[in-house]
Amino acid sequence: MTELYIGSHLSTAGGWNALLERSHEEGGTAFAFFPRSPYGKRSKALAPAGAAAFGARLKAEGYGPLVVHAPYVYNLAGKDEAKRAFAIEALAEDIELLTAIRAAGQEVYINIHPGAHVGQGAETGCRLISEGLNQVFERADGVMVLLETMVGKGTECGRNFDELATIMDGVENKANVGVTFDTCHVLDAGYDLENDYDGVMRQLDEVIGLARVKAIHVNDSQFGLGSHKDRHANIGEGQLGIPFFTRLVNDPTMAKLPMILETKEQTPTTHRDEIALLRGLVD
Repeated sequence: MTELYIGSHLSTAGGWNALLERSHEEGGTAFAFFPRSPYGKRSKALAPAGAAAFGARLKAEGYGPLVVHAPYVYNLAGKDEAKRAFAIEALAEDIELLTAIRAAGQEVYINIHPGAHVGQGAETGCRLISEGLNQVFERADGVMVLLETMVGKGTECGRNFDELATIMDGVENKANVGVTFDTCHVLDAGYDLENDYDGVMRQLDEVIGLARVKAIHVNDSQFGLGSHKDRHANIGEGQLGIPFFTRLVNDPTMAKLPMILETKEQTPTTHRDEIALLRGLVD
């Protein structure tokens, strides 16, 4: 039986130790958190001095890789040069904070929404993201940045596997960049995970390479195939359904990756229940 590394996106209120306590409460073996405010301000709860000890505790307890989530305000593809510069500097600072966790032996990634081209066109947007990441890695390169698969709403870049591959091809140090596979986003973007799981995985492997996929956001979808809506549903309550998640957790390639729930906490035990549900689907 495969042991899933799985957890949810946790609040950082109370600091490093509180994060781990919340993970214990939900029965997780991996998790995500914002390294700063979702709006870009540095977190007062996560003091750099405690990062190494936190990483050592996770390693000692056998945790899977953390999949830390960068704030949504970062836009490496934006028109405004000052805002791009902020995203570059802040992401480099985030990496420096997380490097102490990795130095303690605990694997950690930082996930980002690639960016939105805001009318400049996808080609320009993807180029700016690659250039921005190259500047980030000139400042800090101890933690891999994962580009999240996006639904393609508005002017989002990363709306399909080809755009993600284009961004990654433009990064000079390719060992520093990978992909987070969001199940809801991929379906909403137009890839038929429900009826053609094997075909989607072949496309993913051919365009990006399965070895470059390092994490999964595990979400059902409210609106489904090709909707471009980005509305998560709880596990088994959306358009993907239990048969898809059964396939996912029994896929020998995907099941070894850290899985992060971003579903709605309908009750205080929702994520604990969903973690148990997904583990119960493993053959």
